[in-house]
Amino acid sequence: MARFDFGGITRDACLSYVPDARVGEYVLVHVGFAISKDDEEEAQRTYKYLAEMDQLTELDDGEQEPVHEVP
Repeated sequence: MARFDFGGITRDACLSYVPDARVGEYVLVHVGFAISKDDEEEAQRTYKYLAEMDQLTELDDGEQEPVHEVP
């Protein structure tokens, strides 16, 4: 498990599908699972599209937690 920061929102996700993911790398997370690694360019493009579609606000549930690695 690891904690991910997505536009200032933090969530925990399972790394079972990408066990080689390391701190600082970009991953695609779906329903609590990191399912693939992306390069920075692709990650920025995806984030931009989600922002344009106003899909980022649904991530913010009002809970703010500190960012840290989950054991």
